[in-house]
Amino acid sequence: MAQQFFKSRNGNIPLPVFFPDATRAVVRSIDTSDLEETKTTGILVNTFHLWRELGPAMMKKFAGIGNFMGWGGGIISDSGGFQVMSVVKSGAMKGKVTDEGVIFYPARNRKVVLTPEESIRFQMSLKTDMVVVLDDFTDPGVGREKAEESVERTITWAIRSKDEFLRICKKEKLSKKDRPYILGVVQGGRFQDLRKYCAESLVKIGFDGFGYGGWPMTEKGKFDFDSAKTIAESAPENYFLYGLGVGKPDDITACARLGYNIFDCVLPTRDARHGRLYVYNFKSIAEIDLTKPNFYSFYNPLGEKHFSDDSPVSSACDCLLCTKYSKAYLAHLFRVGDFTAGRLATIHNLRFYSILMEKLREALDRK
Repeated sequence: MAQQFFKSRNGNIPLPVFFPDATRAVVRSIDTSDLEETKTTGILVNTFHLWRELGPAMMKKFAGIGNFMGWGGGIISDSGGFQVMSVVKSGAMKGKVTDEGVIFYPARNRKVVLTPEESIRFQMSLKTDMVVVLDDFTDPGVGREKAEESVERTITWAIRSKDEFLRICKKEKLSKKDRPYILGVVQGGRFQDLRKYCAESLVKIGFDGFGYGGWPMTEKGKFDFDSAKTIAESAPENYFLYGLGVGKPDDITACARLGYNIFDCVLPTRDARHGRLYVYNFKSIAEIDLTKPNFYSFYNPLGEKHFSDDSPVSSACDCLLCTKYSKAYLAHLFRVGDFTAGRLATIHNLRFYSILMEKLREALDRK
């Protein structure tokens, strides 16, 4: 039977669910009270950054990242694999990926190694509801030989991660009921046979779900549905399917039809801070129909026609921005550069996404 909910320390969360990125233990521009008001039920924190900036001693003092940031909802910690690609493989930071792990040189004469075991150890100190194994990101556009190398390393690291996870669970006397979920990540790039092989190998190791690994877009800028489908078809029925970094509403709805039930992305919060708001093309929340083409559009508050508009940004939204303020006021806030503009826009976009999840759940209930 497919998973019906996501178990968190603070209760069960219905699926599908979208977790916005709280990369450094904060969703930029808003606080946890704002998050709760948007009916956001969970967040994603970034292992790589928190490991470097806070460390396990701080997590021990606060008994986890949720207590540290005053958040009572669900929490997933990623492994840091994507950040490895972005800062090491891109050359932004001196370092290299080896079979041992990821080696960094953040300063002269200083060497830091992030191993699969260390990633799991730190994630367990975060006290999150789901941990993700460290994987070797298959770079977009690489040839088969490099893709095979990343897949084999991903599988090897997954074995080491699972072993460390079980060791910690045994040491801390965590029963299956009390321990967090552990997620394997499927790599392989555009090579579908490698994706299938990676997925089958992860099933043998034993995880609670699959994460869509690698860059989810094709060279033509379209979502890679072939890989998403291969991963879904390779998953046991009781597995979570996690669209790591999948954030466009169209892609989320399409992946949900394939069985994906967890999503995260920086898009809605980053777009909000830059004045890009997501708006349903309907008059009310009750009328929203995700099967309609172009069910949403983007709203730019800096269009001159909005400077004196006394209507709300959207009548198909019940967020703080749409129920209390006008388009004219939001435009004014952006023009004067006040932080409140980013806060209200972020609140709106996150409510858009929580409504999206509500509508997807309604559609599944009708089946």
